[in-house]
Amino acid sequence: MPRMLDVSDEVRAEIGDEEADRLLAGETAPGSYDCTSCRTPGDSAQERTSTVLFIGDETAVLAFAHAGCLPSQVVQVTEEQLRGAVKSIAGDTVDLEPDKVVREQAVLGVTSGLVQIAGELHPALVVEPTAPITRPGATGSGDDFLPLLIEQGFLPLTELSAVPPVLHGWSVLLAVGRLHAVLQPGSNGGQPVAWWQAHQPLQVTEGWRAAANKHQQVVMFAAPVGSIGRQPREDLLRDALDKAAASGQLVAAALPLAGT
Repeated sequence: MPRMLDVSDEVRAEIGDEEADRLLAGETAPGSYDCTSCRTPGDSAQERTSTVLFIGDETAVLAFAHAGCLPSQVVQVTEEQLRGAVKSIAGDTVDLEPDKVVREQAVLGVTSGLVQIAGELHPALVVEPTAPITRPGATGSGDDFLPLLIEQGFLPLTELSAVPPVLHGWSVLLAVGRLHAVLQPGSNGGQPVAWWQAHQPLQVTEGWRAAANKHQQVVMFAAPVGSIGRQPREDLLRDALDKAAASGQLVAAALPLAGT
């Protein structure tokens, strides 16, 4: 059955006309799927659906999203993201090549807020995945989210008593007063790539933006799934960060500000 798929020119150029036509004809595209952006169910036979191609160094990942959530596009990511920080969704995979398994990315929840450190307010981002993240080839049910970040240069925190050191090569992209992405170094010294990217730019408060412009950096905290949660107030967010740090479930780094 033909699908209501949007396949952009850049996606078609990457996957080829033959694969694009097979998707549109419904030969390889799933009917139902979990949107790679909002994580709610979608049906490519009943509603417009975007094809989103994640490309690493060696692996290509084709995911599906509601057209209202994301446009069809190509997103450059690192191989580590594709092989490590991914969650396989049964029924939503498409083999682009025989030796390449296509999976969807795990969803990273990102919360912005002002956090007081050493008597001064600092702009912060708190990142918490929606599910455990394991290393490639791992057979257990553990969570390697923090170890993977520590290997990238993030530091474990036991308390929020001082601003963590700057992690060079990483940055937070802020444009026209909105949060667009967290960038990490590209492979082999190439251009930075998106470690996390908002499907729609996130509005931040005037106070958060003013603090970011003052310090020219943002403190990024990361914790495993279930450690922080969605806190409605900044004081509750701080309490959750303190508890995560005390239990050894928090890493952080100061990331330079890119944009304004």
